[in-house]
Amino acid sequence: MLALLLQLEAACTAADDLAKAVEEAFPQHPDAEVMLSFPGLGIQLAARILAEIGDDHTRFADARGLKAYASSSPITRASGKKSNITRRWVKNDRLNHAGYLWAFASLRASDGANDHYRRRREHGDWHAAAQRNLFNRMIGQLHHCLQHNKLFDEQTAFPFQLTAAA
Repeated sequence: MLALLLQLEAACTAADDLAKAVEEAFPQHPDAEVMLSFPGLGIQLAARILAEIGDDHTRFADARGLKAYASSSPITRASGKKSNITRRWVKNDRLNHAGYLWAFASLRASDGANDHYRRRREHGDWHAAAQRNLFNRMIGQLHHCLQHNKLFDEQTAFPFQLTAAA
């Protein structure tokens, strides 16, 4: 039991050291300012998302490619007169989990994100589906902002929700 406690202590110390290193190193990255401008993204979560998508801006030709990689966009299968829309099963699990956390954190940090989520829930989506839809929208906006080196703007990102609330 003592050996397991020592291993647990070593793992906790290593995790704390890694978190401190991320806190120091991530703000130095050229994309850090753009990523940290998004609601719900702190240094740790932004670093995790950047680690998964990479910092090569030409890796994904468009936002659709990034959304498919993140598994936030649905799959539509059509045959004849029938079509089926489902979520993706093959995905980058780490990016998908980070996106779930990002969507959840953005609900409190952004009125537009919260309104979008609530509208999806009223539309009939379950919690996870509404969060996946919000993450899909946010990851597309992140792709655009990283491509054009622009900061997140709430009015541009959620124009319908903010004008309807006013």
